[in-house]
Amino acid sequence: MNKVTIIGRLTKDPEIRYTTGEKSTAVAKWSIAVDRRFKKEGGQEADFFDCTAFGKTAEHLEKYWHKGMKMALVGRLEQSVWKDKDGKNRSSVGITVEEVEFCEKKGESAPEPKAQDFAPVQEDEGLPFVF
Repeated sequence: MNKVTIIGRLTKDPEIRYTTGEKSTAVAKWSIAVDRRFKKEGGQEADFFDCTAFGKTAEHLEKYWHKGMKMALVGRLEQSVWKDKDGKNRSSVGITVEEVEFCEKKGESAPEPKAQDFAPVQEDEGLPFVF
């Protein structure tokens, strides 16, 4: 059985394209960041997975999803194998998504704060805590 269930945040807006031919199909590609439960000191704190969805799911992603939103997804792992320009065999594993679900209420995922949103703190301001 090949079934994956993941909860994480979109690292960018889904990119939507349409296949050519008699029946055009929507194809969405994006990546998702999944926090690790246990973190090694100095190690990576999240894993990043490339995702692909087709048809109605892809159209839904285009309409309602954007960077930073928390998503639950169900799909399957698929391996792609190809030869690079130097003739070396390459492969990657991604998730072909079959279902997506919101994990937050609308407007709950706050945008990342920008550096200009914070005033610099001076040491002599008498903060009630120590870093």
